[in-house]
Amino acid sequence: MHSLEQLKQSLEGAGQAHILQFWPELSDLERDAFLQDLSQLDMTRLREHCEGAARAAAAPSGSLDQHLEPVPPASIGSVRKSDSKALTEWEHEGLLQISQNRVGVLLLAGGQGTRLNVQYPKGMYNVGLPSSKTLYQIQAERIHKIQQLTDRKYGSKSTVPWYIMTSEFTLAPTEKFFKENHYFGLEPSDIVMFEQRMIPAVTFDGKVILQGKGKIAMAPDGNGGLYQALVDNKVLEDMKKRGVEYLHVYCVDNILVKMADPVFVGFCVSKGADCGAKVVEKACPAEAVGVVCRVRGVSQVVEYSEIQQETAELRGAGGELVYNAGNICNHFFTRAFLQDVAETFEGQLKQHVALKKVPYVDSCGNQVKPTKPNGIKMEKFVFDVFPFSRNFVAFEVVREDEFSPLKNADGAATDTPTTARNSLLTQHCRWATAAGAALCDEHGNTLPAASASAGDSAPVQCEISPLVSYFGEGLEMLKGRTLQTPLILDEEKAKELQAQ
Repeated sequence: MHSLEQLKQSLEGAGQAHILQFWPELSDLERDAFLQDLSQLDMTRLREHCEGAARAAAAPSGSLDQHLEPVPPASIGSVRKSDSKALTEWEHEGLLQISQNRVGVLLLAGGQGTRLNVQYPKGMYNVGLPSSKTLYQIQAERIHKIQQLTDRKYGSKSTVPWYIMTSEFTLAPTEKFFKENHYFGLEPSDIVMFEQRMIPAVTFDGKVILQGKGKIAMAPDGNGGLYQALVDNKVLEDMKKRGVEYLHVYCVDNILVKMADPVFVGFCVSKGADCGAKVVEKACPAEAVGVVCRVRGVSQVVEYSEIQQETAELRGAGGELVYNAGNICNHFFTRAFLQDVAETFEGQLKQHVALKKVPYVDSCGNQVKPTKPNGIKMEKFVFDVFPFSRNFVAFEVVREDEFSPLKNADGAATDTPTTARNSLLTQHCRWATAAGAALCDEHGNTLPAASASAGDSAPVQCEISPLVSYFGEGLEMLKGRTLQTPLILDEEKAKELQAQ
């Protein structure tokens, strides 16, 4: 623990003496807590962080357009365009790697559900499915199912460890939630939760913002904080000990995520890639998603705001957008690559400036809730390691099957609980009808397959548990049947239908 005098000198040296301006007003208890917080700060890094933030916020953003080119076709696989033989081979390769316990999944779950108007982690959100399952439960059950499918094929006893990166805000509630739900049937020792770092929010002139008289305003360091957190929490050592060589990294809010997707993993392994990204075709030129492309010959994600409109609208000979590979925060990394990043490249990761409204205490000690941005939060993004890859690949998937994020509360135009729920139910209706089932309402009226389209109209209430089907397989028991909706096809119901 620093002595107060040492601390004052260190803060002065870092240009942050104002942090202790309310010290005389704090109680002994508040002082102890504040000292504890301040002792965690690395003063040299603090100075660099504050000066860097002020510089970055003032810097004009240059145009990248003349340096852009699409990812070369040789580095892209596609669910739609690759032939079925290749897709089957990739899937077998992925399942083989899973059977040898060489594949792990890593969930980025540092964010709270603030935009959903809830104060708990997003993974605990229930979008209103007939089963009332949360995102965490759906994802856990998909892990369970992919292990089961693998073991059935290879006679193995596979384990896909689940690494979950949380933040100061989400760690305790997530741990509690998993414990209360008996880890959703997974082995607790195969779920590894760890915390990303928090960093101070800074004013435009590079001063740390005080949230209270004895509290610094802190924020998670973005999902790119993953690479530092892997080191801080010895996660790479854990992977090595378990024999995990490949990692599927994804974001908590995608209700359609295929956990440890064997096709994606198999594609990346077959290509000898150290780094891969799933992409979806952009819905339109103006869609606000980052684009996976090359800049000066180096693979990376370019944010929507960094591309000029005319470049975003460029089309190829077949009428398709030239820059249409939308990034969906769904990635593949080898452990060796992550080790490289941790040892060599972490310090070179790009810092992104986010201008935020940060509540603070003014010089008189009054709480202020700003109405316009007053602070800078510096963030790193998980995709900022792509430029360090030696063999980067992209894998295009079908949006309706694999991407429906939950970002906003109902009432917003897109990415709401309703759109997420509808995407999943619609997918399950497609699976049921593809398996040869007809769906009817409670009065026995057959429902046309067309009514199972996504969008705003409520789809048919047909939900298939991930424990029954991972991605539409294993539904032979539905062939030739008329199923009354609303329907929850769980393991019990599936067994009942098989027995008939």
